[in-house]
Amino acid sequence: MLPGALLVSAPGKVILHGEHAVVHGKVALAVALNLRTFLRLQTSSNGKVCLNLPNIGLQRAWEVARLQLLDTSFLEQGHSAAPTAEQVQKLKEVVGLTDDSGHHEHMALLAFLYLYLSISQKQRPLPSLDVTVWSQLPTGAGLGSSAAYSVCLAAGLLTACGITPNPLRDGETVGRWASEHLELINTWALRGERVIHGNPSGVDNAVSTWGGALRYQQGTITALKRLPTLQILLTNTKVPRSTKALVARVQGRLLKFPKIVAPLLASIDAISLQCQQVLEDMVAAPAAEHYLMLEELIDMNQHHLNALGVGHASLDQLCQVTQVRGLHSKLTGAGGGGCGITLLRPDLEPQDVEAAKQALSGCGFDCWETSVGAPGVSATRPPPWMPPSAGPSAASETLPGLRWAAGTSGRSPAVVPWKLQGWGPKGVPQTHLLGPRPSAPQTLQCRGVLD
Repeated sequence: MLPGALLVSAPGKVILHGEHAVVHGKVALAVALNLRTFLRLQTSSNGKVCLNLPNIGLQRAWEVARLQLLDTSFLEQGHSAAPTAEQVQKLKEVVGLTDDSGHHEHMALLAFLYLYLSISQKQRPLPSLDVTVWSQLPTGAGLGSSAAYSVCLAAGLLTACGITPNPLRDGETVGRWASEHLELINTWALRGERVIHGNPSGVDNAVSTWGGALRYQQGTITALKRLPTLQILLTNTKVPRSTKALVARVQGRLLKFPKIVAPLLASIDAISLQCQQVLEDMVAAPAAEHYLMLEELIDMNQHHLNALGVGHASLDQLCQVTQVRGLHSKLTGAGGGGCGITLLRPDLEPQDVEAAKQALSGCGFDCWETSVGAPGVSATRPPPWMPPSAGPSAASETLPGLRWAAGTSGRSPAVVPWKLQGWGPKGVPQTHLLGPRPSAPQTLQCRGVLD
């Protein structure tokens, strides 16, 4: 077991290109988003396993002695096995979760208990742990929040139980697990995702585990070469949408106008492949013309997605607001609202970026300046300082990088930016700034590959 606290973080994800075309066998490019979920795990001697989710003001504790008496033989299966619906229902029963529990809280608790009991089931006594998870990711916006949650839980629990080693070395502030350990983390994270989501594609947890960028096509996930870190604006229109309905709309157009829609899907596939080539070329020698090509690809893909019928007035407004400032945007995920991304060229002046952010905020949107191509799941050493507490909760005294937003009641944690080392252009080490995010309370929930 760990001698002290373990701090883990994992990124969210966005779809760069390939939305909706991926449903029809085409390529999609998914990239790690440097808005992250964090986990702090510490062993204790109180005979309890405690889970604290400050974003949603939820704390639960279970007596280890009582958990050990439960019949959890239904969890005894190989690492690659997927939890069945019957097993998930059985877990609800043995831990006393009712169907009328809050859905998002319910799923977050269930995924935690499933991973805790499955990973530590051969340990006696079961470990007493204090686990806190908090996030910079907005939820319900197709950014892989539940996958980042599952990846953090899997990495933290596997390390706490000694199944994977602690990757931090003396004097290091950031550690990454070896490839074989990342494979195991990803496998368990996918099982956690299946508890929450039922039948996820596996893209979200793979991006959160490995970081960088992945190519997805017909169930095959391939890690791309080391890619440059791209600065973006991520904008949440906050318009709700149904992924199922949008997928059905594209399918309907394909059946109605096959000679029109099939070429659109093939063109989106070509855009994804061209983008992959440009990004790989940028690793060797990034140049201004690469960014111009990326901008053209963004514009073309957005027009194609509108032609497929998955645009929305809010996304049109996003594109118009950024276009008048010389920026290029597209939807990411299922469309119909949700989120969009805007590429930020290196030559942009900070005041121009700030003006775009202010204009988007003025439309009622949430906007973050962040990056894609971020590092995957990592163990980090807490900073040698603690942020000031501006709220009544003791959590701000124990969570590195977390403080309570001024004027709140303790339900709205705001993240103090700190740094994570990753890779930039030409394979040169690059520092990634973690934070900030809006101060509105967030919840954990799951979406599929388009989300």
